Amino acid sequence: MLSLLNERSREIFRLLVNAYCQSGEPIGSRTVAEHMGLSLSPATIRNVMSQLEDLGLLYSPHPSAGRLPTDAGLRLFIDGLLEIGTLAPDDRQSLPSLLHESMGTLSTLSRCASLVLAPKCESTLRHIEFIALDPGRALVILVTTDGIVENRIIEIPLGTPLSALVQATNFINMCLANRLLPEILETVRNELQNCRNEIDTLVQTIVETGLGIWAGDLESGQLIIRGQSQLLKEVEEGEGLEKLQHLFEELETQENLMKLLDACCQAEGIQIFIGSANSLFNHTGCSMVVAPYRNRRHQIVGAIGVIGPTHINYARIIPMVDYTSQLLSRSLG
Repeated sequence: MLSLLNERSREIFRLLVNAYCQSGEPIGSRTVAEHMGLSLSPATIRNVMSQLEDLGLLYSPHPSAGRLPTDAGLRLFIDGLLEIGTLAPDDRQSLPSLLHESMGTLSTLSRCASLVLAPKCESTLRHIEFIALDPGRALVILVTTDGIVENRIIEIPLGTPLSALVQATNFINMCLANRLLPEILETVRNELQNCRNEIDTLVQTIVETGLGIWAGDLESGQLIIRGQSQLLKEVEEGEGLEKLQHLFEELETQENLMKLLDACCQAEGIQIFIGSANSLFNHTGCSMVVAPYRNRRHQIVGAIGVIGPTHINYARIIPMVDYTSQLLSRSLG
């Protein structure tokens, strides 16, 4: 497609998309002519913009409005015309120091919603413990041999005695033997089946509930989204807000979470999903910039990125996401 554009058309298209990424508003020919340093008349620019519209790169939201880039136009701009700079010194200094304090740092710096696809647990487990909180709830603490500590709150039958939690703790830890979670799940289930007459039904329930809550998160990974409010600022009440809320719900489903990771594993480095080019973002007016990160064995185990309106500052966001993924990879390494 880029080969169909002459030098003048490319320059007008580049400047128009750059202006759109700064304002998020339709760009008119007079704006291009007066404020972008081109020695061309608005009529000439309108003619070029009309040609770009015929090629499916621009569209007009209203008859009297300026032009906006289509999703295909944005893709062409990013792949062929975008000039990506280096990460700003302030951002480079802020990311390492703040990354460990809050995964919302990327959201704050990018002014978009950030997402982290946390890796599945590949460490062997050292200890699991059940601690009573209040009637009907207990805290489950899991410790890996790498020193990672995870905890979840589970619901337990009202009136559960402390002795049942202690017995459940002892029973699971007896089966650990520095195994991976899938191996532990299989071992515990077999042991429960063999010892059903010896183990109290209440203890069996606690064991199954406590291990079950980990199965999805630690075997398949976990999606963490921060800074949704940054994105919600871009839309008004009504249909746009409903679409964004639906997007976040879709992202948090296990099926779409794994599709996201699979997409990141299919290619090296930064990937950019624009609007209708991806089913998750269809008709949401959003784009996602995402990069994979690796463990100490250089295997892709997760992804980190941002979701923002299609007019995000790609030149700034792309190196920011890339640098953050490198930081995470170094941390895991």
